[in-house]
Amino acid sequence: MGIINFLKGVYRAMFPLKDIKAALGIETALSSNMADKIDDWCKSYMGKADWVDGDKIISLRIENSVVRELSNVSLNEMTTNVSNDTLNALLDKTKVNLNKNLQRALATGGMCIKPLNETEVQFVTAEAFIPIEFNADGRLLDVAFPERKKLNGKYYTRLERHKISGDTLTITNKAYVSDNSSSLGREIPLSGVEEWANYVESAVFPVSRNIYGYFRTPNDNVVDGSAAGISVFETALEKIKRADIQFGRLDYEFESAKRRIFADASMVKKKPNGGYQLDEVYVDVNGDNDDFYKEFSPQLRQDGFIAGLEEIKREIEFDVGLSYGDLSQPQYVEKSATEINVSKFRKRNTVNQIQEQLEACLEDLVFAFAFWNRLTNSGYEFNCDFKDSLLSDEASEREEDRKDLANGTLRAEEYRSRWRNETLEEAAKNLPEASEVEL
Repeated sequence: MGIINFLKGVYRAMFPLKDIKAALGIETALSSNMADKIDDWCKSYMGKADWVDGDKIISLRIENSVVRELSNVSLNEMTTNVSNDTLNALLDKTKVNLNKNLQRALATGGMCIKPLNETEVQFVTAEAFIPIEFNADGRLLDVAFPERKKLNGKYYTRLERHKISGDTLTITNKAYVSDNSSSLGREIPLSGVEEWANYVESAVFPVSRNIYGYFRTPNDNVVDGSAAGISVFETALEKIKRADIQFGRLDYEFESAKRRIFADASMVKKKPNGGYQLDEVYVDVNGDNDDFYKEFSPQLRQDGFIAGLEEIKREIEFDVGLSYGDLSQPQYVEKSATEINVSKFRKRNTVNQIQEQLEACLEDLVFAFAFWNRLTNSGYEFNCDFKDSLLSDEASEREEDRKDLANGTLRAEEYRSRWRNETLEEAAKNLPEASEVEL
């Protein structure tokens, strides 16, 4: 199953946070500031950031490019295995939809992968659950999952709460009905909605861990300092805004530079069915000068606009932990070999931290599968491996350059310039005797 339909980016507007707190009778770990931020991230991810007007400024969807690249690389070579065939099959089935949901989790700050029963799974990203309490390691101890239905003009809401306390897990369910979408309304029996009639109001289980997998982004929470994850593009949002605006300028440059013909109507040949035989924009002067004909074709200044846009993309790559060239075009912004290599290490570190959080999430998810299928005492083992292709690719590139150097297709100064962060002139001067060249 996918994300709860009514929670696709609209939850915060429908339910003021104070309503949730009042309904549960507790304070939550989710601050109002954080809730507003999640709304902003959702809108940006969908290409509807506040600065986008759909006319002069459109979204380049850089946010999507960032999370897609990080998710693809994080999952590209991931292998998992559970020694129990039933659990392994359930995990493999879940992984089919993992990439697209991980992208949204990276955009919104986190997600829960929550089994609904023995075989079905629900992905719930940060805009669709309410964190209540975290432990010292940033893992969820208490969380609420809302579900809503509209029936006969009324809005019905079920709040499902999972709380770990010591060695026990308590799950509670409460139902509410309201005449409008902006509040929870009054509490009603779960039987008030036919589909919820079989839910128990409260159940206690002798387990000390959650029965869902929780993933959070590894970024430092600069929004409210809590343990909740933040969007991987949060620190780059202002620059993403600048990139969208810069592209608007570039787009206008092409639009405003259309070729135009200024001429008296008598100078332009008409088509048999009406109109004028011109591909360019025609401006009818209707003056006294019958032979007036002038072409207006301004010179494009796109190179400057493109170079500026590419530099902004480079700054975004740095802020979100990507390599140079993941978003930008390398030919517009010159970078040394060392800067490029450092950016690859930066991306590697970003991906590794995401993978660590993801592995913990999947390990908890496997336990949740075991819980639902009564296999927690089966002695199963979970293994997760991520191959480090980012650096192995760099090693392969260097090995290829060594081969080119050996067979004469690459000059020694070119090799040294690339791998020692020197200009060609510096590399040529610094070359040792041929027999002493260090590769």
